[in-house]
Amino acid sequence: MTYVVVVADRVADAGVALLRNEPSFEVVVTAGEPERLESELSRAHALVVRSDTKVTAERIDNAPHVTVIGRAGTGVDNIDVDAATRRGIAVLTAPGANTVSTAEHTVALLLALVRRIPWAAESMQQGRWDRKLYAGSELAGKRIGVIGLGRIGARVGRIATAFGMQVAAYDPFLTIQRAEELGVESLALEELLQVADVVTLHLPLTDDTRHMMNRDRLAMMKPGAVLINAARGGLIDHHALVEAVESGALAGAALDVFDPEPLAADSPLRGSDRILLTPHLAASTSEAQDRVATEICRYVRDALITGALRGAVNLPGLPADVLARLAGVLDLSRRLGRLAAGIAPGPIASVEVVFGGRDDAAPRPVMLAAMEGVLSGMGVRQVSLVNAAGQAKQRGLACSRRVGAPLAGFQTTVGLTITTADGELTVTGAMLGEEIGRVIQIDGYTVDVPAEGCVVVLRNSDVPGVVGKVGQVLGGEQVNVTSYHQSRGRNGNALAAIVVDQVPPRSVLGALAEIPEVADVRVANLGV
Repeated sequence: MTYVVVVADRVADAGVALLRNEPSFEVVVTAGEPERLESELSRAHALVVRSDTKVTAERIDNAPHVTVIGRAGTGVDNIDVDAATRRGIAVLTAPGANTVSTAEHTVALLLALVRRIPWAAESMQQGRWDRKLYAGSELAGKRIGVIGLGRIGARVGRIATAFGMQVAAYDPFLTIQRAEELGVESLALEELLQVADVVTLHLPLTDDTRHMMNRDRLAMMKPGAVLINAARGGLIDHHALVEAVESGALAGAALDVFDPEPLAADSPLRGSDRILLTPHLAASTSEAQDRVATEICRYVRDALITGALRGAVNLPGLPADVLARLAGVLDLSRRLGRLAAGIAPGPIASVEVVFGGRDDAAPRPVMLAAMEGVLSGMGVRQVSLVNAAGQAKQRGLACSRRVGAPLAGFQTTVGLTITTADGELTVTGAMLGEEIGRVIQIDGYTVDVPAEGCVVVLRNSDVPGVVGKVGQVLGGEQVNVTSYHQSRGRNGNALAAIVVDQVPPRSVLGALAEIPEVADVRVANLGV
């Protein structure tokens, strides 16, 4: 299969080259060509953007084959993540690639602001020598308040420490242990604003953080403090900021990000000689651009080829290392879901997934993968780990999970019990090693067939000759059998699990059903 990857914005050559070197990829670069972008979306399997292209719900609807969107950067406010999630599209970011450049730019803004460097440099260009006018202040001994102590915020804190600053931080997810490791003082937001000489923002833009630095919180800041923002423009009420600076309540501010961008020519931010502005340059270093391009393009490549979802922002609580570690068992869970849906005795009302194993991180992703398989087996299109739970809820399909001991003889097993109006059905699979999954039980019958291809499940009388008759029908229609397991039950009943290379035609299934000893024939395509 050939995957079409559309690169909508200017991404460093290192990343594009990584995609072009993949034989199964067709890479289409539409940077600066919006009309071409719209036409190419109809055949794209993946979309790579920076911050220029707006990935709206309409564009997502016009991209029926897209399964992954890669954002070359950290923020996703130019992507309708909710619309992508509903479609099962994984939204990937490269969170670590621009850590160094953004942290360094943050500190550069701070130094330039407190030492009045841009204004002094401009006066020199104008032929002046205004030493007294542009006297600044030192950082050593001052307290910097870092709001948001992720990768970038933590690095800013380390750099500030090197300048002799005291570092305080506010982050709702900051533990005491982590604060001690970083050597920072953990404070409540209001307390931090009151005591910090410098406040720097390092948060994502969400409904909760939009305009978090509003008129009230700006008024809480220590008189004469400065505010730095190289994260997201929407974190600050810019009109309130101008008022605070012009009134003298704050000594100044330095901003690299704005809402919206580009900053309007008549923005009041441009009129203040105490507000330093740069045009979203924090990640604009050659090193960062190469890193971010390479990282996001690698993530997109792996998502398309192997299904790995590193950097996915719409799979909360499922880190990349967990998904990578569980790749084999997740694949088995999907295939078991398709098997259960294919041989279900009626419309499915609920699904219970039982994980048997020692990996504490496995139960939730295993349940999601199993539900993805069940839904796709029911004919639901565009379903993935990203939207499996939402799609199930939308269809009134109850899903639950529990943890138990693996079946005897195995280290890891996954069981699905589906409930229908006509009864229950349980299928169970096991991992042999880290990658190979097999079906080991179907509705209480012990079987042993690979979880692959197309599985024909027969219920038949436990009498001689059935296997020969079944083989004669399949062989006569050139249906190749790769695995056949006949399992004996009680009361003269038996069940056969037959793995074949392709989905048998209806005529073949009908011929199997006409064998006198066969009571029921069902088929499931386990291909994912």
